[in-house]
Amino acid sequence: MPRPRQALLNRQRIVDAAAALIDADGLEAFSTRRLAAELGVRGPSLYNHFATKDEILDAVADSVTAQVDVSFFGRLDWREALRRWGHSYRAALAAHPNIVPYLARGPGRRPAALTMADAVYGGLVAAGWPPARATHIGALMRYFVAGSALGSFARGFVEDPGLYGERYPHLTHAHRLAEHQQQVDEGAFALGLDALIHGLSRTYEEHIGPLPPLPPADPGH
Repeated sequence: MPRPRQALLNRQRIVDAAAALIDADGLEAFSTRRLAAELGVRGPSLYNHFATKDEILDAVADSVTAQVDVSFFGRLDWREALRRWGHSYRAALAAHPNIVPYLARGPGRRPAALTMADAVYGGLVAAGWPPARATHIGALMRYFVAGSALGSFARGFVEDPGLYGERYPHLTHAHRLAEHQQQVDEGAFALGLDALIHGLSRTYEEHIGPLPPLPPADPGH
């Protein structure tokens, strides 16, 4: 009786399996040995597709970055483009928080990450920002988005009302934060992003020139 055929090993299968392992167990637990076992192959088989473990991690990180929408730059006012990109960026990273520390190292040679950096920088410079300031804005957005995607503020408080009591009188409702995790975390990010863009708008008008009024916000964004 013929043996069942094993699914062909390719780069995408490896990246998908690696991403699933990192999502489940974190970066520290990830190894090529575990990845090979998950795929049902011997370790050396992976090296027909990736030269090193870091190359696999680069591919996983880039697959996450590729989910970020950068089409707003050059099409919308830079303020609205920055806001929509920020939300798309955070959504992609928050769905895979365990890879964020690796992503936070910078784009390296990753194509999707460099494409994103190019779109953001190019869009800001085209909007009138000096190159140095456009670089600063790209950096501060990475710090802000990556930090917010690393973990949940709301879930950092245990759901035990007895913990707080009289000792922490201003935290008497902290045990309920986890119940409202999405509302708290996404609301905090939206508030911070709006404040950041408002501050950048003031800087732009003080040093570069006047800005036109923004059109009414699209409820879908």
